Amino acid sequence: MIDPLADVAQASLNLGGNLWGQYLELRRDPAGLLDYASVARAVAEDIGRLALMPDDTPTRFKGKAGTVKRVAWSEPLPLAEIKAVGRALACSVNDLLLASVAGAMRSYLVNQGDAVEGVEIRAMVPVNLRQPGDREELGNRFGLVALELPLASDNPLARLHATRARMAALKSSYQAMLTFALLGAAGMAPRFVEDQILKLLTSKTTAVMTNVPGSPQARFLAGCRIEQQLAWVPQAGDIGIGVSILSYHGSVQFGLISDRNMVDDPQLIADQFGREFEKLLWLALLETPDRLAPDRLADPLLVAHDVLTLSSMNRGHESA
Repeated sequence: MIDPLADVAQASLNLGGNLWGQYLELRRDPAGLLDYASVARAVAEDIGRLALMPDDTPTRFKGKAGTVKRVAWSEPLPLAEIKAVGRALACSVNDLLLASVAGAMRSYLVNQGDAVEGVEIRAMVPVNLRQPGDREELGNRFGLVALELPLASDNPLARLHATRARMAALKSSYQAMLTFALLGAAGMAPRFVEDQILKLLTSKTTAVMTNVPGSPQARFLAGCRIEQQLAWVPQAGDIGIGVSILSYHGSVQFGLISDRNMVDDPQLIADQFGREFEKLLWLALLETPDRLAPDRLADPLLVAHDVLTLSSMNRGHESA
């Protein structure tokens, strides 16, 4: 009983010491007040965005979660190829993969006959908040950012540019640290408070997506080489979709878990991940760099239909 109270007291002393140190620093350097005011304003704006964020768009991906889950996975993609496409399209590997997920979920809705005009859904994306010196410590230390996936556009390049811009904005925000603090507070609060916070977060999102770098070298277990690694994202509340992206030994593996009430056959989505990446691959190969810039999206491009035709022809040739 004493230990938790001691921990709280120590945390309070640490916080008080930090605040006092910052106060003395500001007395020596009043100009620093401007930096603190700027940070405080940005934090307040992010708190407002989180608090006023509306519930997510209703699609077949949302509903009341049950107890039966389905899992699926895709064929691994070569990491070197993904990096090459990223360089050609001036975006990160993470941007490419998240945009491919958006395209796969869009394709699934279209194939199910659902309208996608104006549809955007949010995915909670974990952000690592560990400092370089904390890597040896156990436990989780991550926040969450709510990424809006652009499902409305049939242009894969437009989806990529939108995903890249939105991730850049989230990375420069304080949303990850705020959600980290919120989840930490929820963990120490009574169960009914924790349930309300969880309900609030899950009502505003449809999916959880995580991109985890694995070992760049092959690993072995009991003398046997591990050829492929798979992982599925834990789900909470009524979130029924979880997407995992895991790199291992030069390849990238997509995994998908779904609640049966939302998606009974997640393999139909998982099969689209590679196809959506191929659309971007063909764009990088067939279009000149100047026509791939964000300000040229209104120009006639080799958009989804034509690119999918080419990639389908390529897969048919390989299988033959």
